[in-house]
Amino acid sequence: MMRNYTILLVFFLGSLQIFAQDSTSTFKKRVLEGTEIDFLGSYYSQDGNNAAVTGGLGTEKLTDAAPTVVVSIPINDDDVLTIDAGISAYTSASSSNIDPFDTNYADPFTASSGASSSDTWANVTGSYSHSNDDRNRIVSGKVSFSNEYDYTSIGFGGSYTWLFNEKNTEFTLHGNVYLDTWKIIYPYELRPYAQNRTFTYQNAASLGYAPAFRELTEKGRNSYSLGLNFSQILTERLQGSLLVDLVLQQGLLSTPFQRVYFQDFQDFFIDDFQLADDIEHLPDSRLKTAVGGRLNYYLNQTFVLRSYYRFYRDDWGIVSHTASLEVPVKLNDKFTVYPSYRYYQQSAADYFAPYNTHLSSEEYYTSDFDLSDFQANQYGIGINYTDIFTSLKIGSMGLKTIDLKYDYYQRDSGLHANIITFGLGFTEN
Repeated sequence: MMRNYTILLVFFLGSLQIFAQDSTSTFKKRVLEGTEIDFLGSYYSQDGNNAAVTGGLGTEKLTDAAPTVVVSIPINDDDVLTIDAGISAYTSASSSNIDPFDTNYADPFTASSGASSSDTWANVTGSYSHSNDDRNRIVSGKVSFSNEYDYTSIGFGGSYTWLFNEKNTEFTLHGNVYLDTWKIIYPYELRPYAQNRTFTYQNAASLGYAPAFRELTEKGRNSYSLGLNFSQILTERLQGSLLVDLVLQQGLLSTPFQRVYFQDFQDFFIDDFQLADDIEHLPDSRLKTAVGGRLNYYLNQTFVLRSYYRFYRDDWGIVSHTASLEVPVKLNDKFTVYPSYRYYQQSAADYFAPYNTHLSSEEYYTSDFDLSDFQANQYGIGINYTDIFTSLKIGSMGLKTIDLKYDYYQRDSGLHANIITFGLGFTEN
């Protein structure tokens, strides 16, 4: 399979080189004057009491740190190669309870200390873009690879951008394919039943523990997305855009280690931890559609209003609305602060029910509160420094931008999170 991916990559880059050969000897400004390097990072911390790993009841405590570097290299006047590489290292009290019995006392609200309590996700993406001579056509493509302990993903994508009406109108068509493979990890107490054995810890099976465990039959998941963006400068102060996205997912869409408890089954505990009746089971196909728009208004030299709305629907029964407003305030020619607010509301998936309320007669079930009915608010404040003359230099690189932002996220289910993001942008002089 890897050989096929390599052939596709060589064919893809070769095709882009063919596009690159439309250059003429006439003068034109380079798409990218010099190499640019961006160092990005984020820190995320959350807590709550509805962990999906423990069937909708248990700690959701999680921290994640994710540094990323993005390098953009001009190949010639028209072409740019971009390499994006990052890692994400997290610790999770929730996922640590995939095996809750490696501590002295098992409890869904207490972190365990096993291997599943932390993991590292790594990703690298390479993209290549070509602009034609009048800069009104841009074709680009990318390949990506990401991996963590139980999950591997390979992706391909591309886009075509068309600018016209003296660049006041922009139209972009983009598509992506992701081919993912899971390593199946079941909750600790269910693993023996996948091998036609019983769970013998503290004599559980002999005392009456008998789950309704159904094994998963697939390990792969494929995702296909197609999107359209239309942007228009409406007046000197007003600019708007429309967005349409379609995503089809097929294969393993259940998470193998997320427990489900049935109300028509006897509850069975070891310490304060309830043993699973089964794992989450969801359909093997999901079609998502989203339509949205942006409207930006330049109020004056100090204030800009940036608004956004998106409507989402999928065939699992979820309907959601997202609205946000950001108000950049320019303090001087280099510093801008930008407070922001985001509101989100969604209905529950057809297959969701909270802790201990599903029935064993159902075909599909989950107690993952990400699929529940909830509302969320997110408040943010950021500050940006931009120096187009890059007066501060490190070697041949000049510092162009510094960006720092803090967000506070809160759901009405009790989940809350703190998010810090930052970025440093350098450009070659």
